[in-house]
Amino acid sequence: MASLYERVDAVAIGGSAGGIDALSVLLPALPAGMRAAVFVVLHLPRERPSLLTDIFQPRCAVTMREAEDKDPVDAGTVYFAPPDYHLLVDRGPQLALSVDAPVNFSRPSIDVLFESAAEVYTHRLLGIIVSGASEDGAAGLDAIHRAGGCTMVQVPETAHARLMVEAALRRTPVDFVLSLEDIALHLRTLERVDAR
Repeated sequence: MASLYERVDAVAIGGSAGGIDALSVLLPALPAGMRAAVFVVLHLPRERPSLLTDIFQPRCAVTMREAEDKDPVDAGTVYFAPPDYHLLVDRGPQLALSVDAPVNFSRPSIDVLFESAAEVYTHRLLGIIVSGASEDGAAGLDAIHRAGGCTMVQVPETAHARLMVEAALRRTPVDFVLSLEDIALHLRTLERVDAR
């Protein structure tokens, strides 16, 4: 397991209905001092501020931030897409926010994040789809697969809403189909900055 994650520079996670519960298992597993950056798109009501940073920071060993346009990407940091903005990764790497039209009826869109991150990180990207009630993320996970990255999907039977994970499984030959607890075990192995 460890050798796989020696090459991961970034993790992209997407979810919708049931996603906060899924993140409650995954994000606390991220190890302090990890080298990878983590980008998260969760479908949230566009008219309300996101509280994800406030919810997760006290429970996690890594820094949590709401993404801001043109921010450089820092190692060991989790970036949440803000409500009603697409989150993209640009060369640098740095973050970009967009108010382009919704994709799969969603802004932020998981597909938009995953496709942009796959262009920047290619085979050094881990993409994860968890519970959700739309097909957003299926095309993006396929883009990660085609770029040579690693792909994971939550076991459909364990998801609060199965549509998102089932759509991803139909679209892409996924590397791992796992329970949230097993995905968390993998995340705990992410290489640290000081690893030799």
